[in-house]
Amino acid sequence: MKKIALTAAAAVAALAANPALAQDVGDTVMGNDGNAIGTVAQTNEQAVLLSVDDYQIALPANLFGEGETGPTLNVTKAQLVQMHEQQLAEAEAALAAALVEGAAVVTADPQPLGTVDTIDEANVVIVREDESKVTLPKDMFAVDQNGALVARIMMADLEAALAAQAG
Repeated sequence: MKKIALTAAAAVAALAANPALAQDVGDTVMGNDGNAIGTVAQTNEQAVLLSVDDYQIALPANLFGEGETGPTLNVTKAQLVQMHEQQLAEAEAALAAALVEGAAVVTADPQPLGTVDTIDEANVVIVREDESKVTLPKDMFAVDQNGALVARIMMADLEAALAAQAG
């Protein structure tokens, strides 16, 4: 299973090697040890999604430099994977602390969704303001940068799914 996380710019500011240059999908990114780190999976002006083993790691585009063989980062593959795994562990711990019965939940857009009623191995039941309940898969939840519990769905998409389910 691939895991995706946006690696914080502050945590990897030391990665910058040279002024950022455009990366192309499929480019191999080299580390400061001369070994391949991973392959560019997606790119835009702000970020590069890098495939590194089982991970998809999003990094700010300005962290990439250009070497003789193409794009570079000023770390080794092992260092980048270690930073990414640490960030994933921190995010998982923050989610575990926030995903408790009675916690307020907002949608991704962010709009109030309700409060956590019950949690089991796979699902979370949310009680909405009108006392209706909605069940979402546990893996749809995250914690934002302020520590708020977020259901990774837009309110309009949730309402449309509920309306379709009601018939």
